[in-house]
Amino acid sequence: MIVDKDLITQRLQALQDRICLGLEGLDKEGKFREDKWERPGGGGGRTRIITGQHIEKGGVNFSGVQGDMPEKIYKALGIGPCKFFATGVSIVLHPRNPHVPIIHMNVRYFQTDKDLWWFGGGIDLTPHYIDPKLAINFHRRLKDVCDAADPQYYPEFKKWADDYFYVKHRKETRGIGGIFFDRLNAERTTKAAGLDYILAVGDSFLPIYTEQFLPNYERAYTEQEKEWQLHRRGRYVEFNLVWDRGTKFGLDTDGNIESILMSLPPETRWTYKYQAGTREQETLDQLKKGIDWVNHTAE
Repeated sequence: MIVDKDLITQRLQALQDRICLGLEGLDKEGKFREDKWERPGGGGGRTRIITGQHIEKGGVNFSGVQGDMPEKIYKALGIGPCKFFATGVSIVLHPRNPHVPIIHMNVRYFQTDKDLWWFGGGIDLTPHYIDPKLAINFHRRLKDVCDAADPQYYPEFKKWADDYFYVKHRKETRGIGGIFFDRLNAERTTKAAGLDYILAVGDSFLPIYTEQFLPNYERAYTEQEKEWQLHRRGRYVEFNLVWDRGTKFGLDTDGNIESILMSLPPETRWTYKYQAGTREQETLDQLKKGIDWVNHTAE
């Protein structure tokens, strides 16, 4: 089997299909609507958006873009002018119930005509209220996926997620982290093993989200809890617009703006000096790097 960009594209499109079908089954009412788009410089994608009963807004997007590498990017990579190809699946789900966390996943592949290639991606979880038991289960599932590929992956990629998903101007993590990796190339893996790994990460998404979703999607919530959800969504927006490299890459490569910004929630709020209650403060106190969730004890 030749692992080339065509095979990787096909496998990622199939991953998008599987995840969309599974999420429609979870929501029970919402259906994805698809927007196919083309990039002027080459390539395109399939943006799929759901506005459901329990998933207030979600996107499961596939893109495969190619063409001349923008000067800003090839200089940042330390190479000269070249052609590039980039493909991936990106997901963000904003639930209606504040007891269900926001979840994000991205798996991707990148190559140039200068014989450079690598895989990247990750999953991270942003609970509005941190449930230690669910946080532990989330990280243990990710560790299992990583360990099946390479026992070094989880500790390395977990730390990378802690550092990456950090809202520097707030001095807090975006949520409880997860895994994040980039530049997974020939120095560490083969194309076949790299593809298997990102597909394993991708296929872990539905069981991981289901475990977070089912205990909470029908829970009653108060007006204060909904207000807190809107407030926390604001922090999510701040990270995505100020720090997220994927957002910047999409904008720098003239990607589809609607797809790039699909990660933003449908409604949010910024309250001047918001006064958190006791339960809200408990979550804020755990938005920090270095928590060993795998060996954590739920109280």
